[in-house]
Amino acid sequence: MRIATWNVNSVRQRIDHLVTWLGDCAPDIVCLQEIKCVDEAFPREAIEALGYNVVTHGQKTFNGVALLSKLPFEETTPRLAGDDDDVHARFLEGVVTLKHGVLRVACLYLPNGNPPETEKYPYKLKWMSRLLEYSKQRLLAEEPLVLAGDFNVIPKAEDVHNPAAWVNDALFRPATRESFQSLLGLGLTDALRAVNDAPGQYTFWDYQAGAWQKNHGLRIDHLLLSPQASDRLVDVGIDSYVRAWEKPSDHVPVWIDLDLETA
Repeated sequence: MRIATWNVNSVRQRIDHLVTWLGDCAPDIVCLQEIKCVDEAFPREAIEALGYNVVTHGQKTFNGVALLSKLPFEETTPRLAGDDDDVHARFLEGVVTLKHGVLRVACLYLPNGNPPETEKYPYKLKWMSRLLEYSKQRLLAEEPLVLAGDFNVIPKAEDVHNPAAWVNDALFRPATRESFQSLLGLGLTDALRAVNDAPGQYTFWDYQAGAWQKNHGLRIDHLLLSPQASDRLVDVGIDSYVRAWEKPSDHVPVWIDLDLETA
């Protein structure tokens, strides 16, 4: 089973890219972030025509997440628990049935947090704390669980081209990285680092200053796996080639292959 995540940076602007990539990659489940549209405006027909079930949690103009699955959803849950006043569309959980049990996938778009001297950074850290509590509870079920999305976290120095330039950025501040490590401390596995410890494994290149052409990138899109999922991990890939397409997203897809029987 192939599970992928991609911050598409406006699904209506990138629908042709998305359809092409779905044909290339053939994922079974996809987590999309920054769809930047309300649910009614999501271009579901083009995706459903490829055999996907589509669930969205949208928001006008910004944020928004979506789940695409070739398997039917048993249940879906929008919003991350822990703050009833948080109306940002950043989280969507879906459950599908496998031959032996279920698979739970959480699609998330974690707050950026910049500028860090504003209220945006405490909001980011609080969101991460809520995600930690969610993960604690879900891990108690001892089932395959995948947390996938744009975490807006650079975990370590080897995950960014020039670490010194990011020291004061919300994506790389010590408190941010410590919160991410707390997730791993629960028993979640960073899928890419489980199979590839090489530097330069980037998932995002800014539109400015020729970042893509110079390969000045960051790794901020992650798939974290419960023990029951990581035990089944076969491969991980970053489809960086889509960043070279015309008018691309500044993020690229990341995918994992799990040895899970679907029927």
